[in-house]
Amino acid sequence: MKGTMQGVTLIADWSPKPGFKLGAKDIEGRQTYLGSQVWRNPRFEIREYPIPEPGPDEVLLEVRACGICGSDVHMAQADKDGYIFYPGLTGFPSILGHEFSGVVVAAGKKAYDKRTNKPFKGGEPVTSEEMLWCGQCKPCADGQPNHCERLDEVGFNVNGAYTRYMLLPARTIWSLEPLKRHYTGDNLFIAGSLVEPTAVAYNAVIERGGGIRPGDRVVILGAGPVGIAACAILKRAGASKVIISETQPERASMALKLGADYHVNPAREDFADRVLEITEGMGADLFMEATGLPEKVYPGIERVIWEGRTLNSTVVVTARA
Repeated sequence: MKGTMQGVTLIADWSPKPGFKLGAKDIEGRQTYLGSQVWRNPRFEIREYPIPEPGPDEVLLEVRACGICGSDVHMAQADKDGYIFYPGLTGFPSILGHEFSGVVVAAGKKAYDKRTNKPFKGGEPVTSEEMLWCGQCKPCADGQPNHCERLDEVGFNVNGAYTRYMLLPARTIWSLEPLKRHYTGDNLFIAGSLVEPTAVAYNAVIERGGGIRPGDRVVILGAGPVGIAACAILKRAGASKVIISETQPERASMALKLGADYHVNPAREDFADRVLEITEGMGADLFMEATGLPEKVYPGIERVIWEGRTLNSTVVVTARA
């Protein structure tokens, strides 16, 4: 496919803070795993790009839906000194957007659809992992590809979905065909764009957190998309009480619709007192920190664990899972 496309591109100045040292996986002037220590004066440009051509094991998809993650906001926001808020892997300039879905428009001969185990034909509704793992390093071999030692991330250091077309490796593409039983039209692609944040929640509470037993009590701190998804996942996993801690009523309402049983507003009531009251002094078997502010919520979690009767509580910090 020939032609050009426009992309919402974030650019920033490489300006390391005093004392910053390049890490083993950093690239001078281009990429770092400590974004907030390096990138300054973020700004957007609408840039023209050639429509990419897929290689033998690659897929070209046309974007149909894309969410706006808190990470996108934090990459575009600057502190008083001009440095971006986002602390992780970043490489600019890059097109942002990593919560997306679309339709396959072209694919290489070695690009296989995992649902059919046959080459892509074109027209398939799909989504993709945003982490482009190598499959060869130790973390990948251990089944933890999100900790890949050669990691690239769509919309962070390689071009993302705030554009029309994307080029991705077939190994990270997943079919949305099974969702057609529940969604049609645009709703299929909106649901597809929610696969990534839902997968983040699943990885945190089930894979890394070890899951729960039927009847366990759980507390989710932060009702963003990931926290809300965790409410749904844990309720369906058998939690007897799912407690959401959230200050914004609209987000709390969504969490209650999708799986939470109780809402605690830590801006209006004591978090630890209320959790202990709801659980009749038991506390919780699993806590998921999804606020992005672990240092703020740790004291409340620690008090519930200390005063509650539950032993061996698990605390999962989503950003580190």
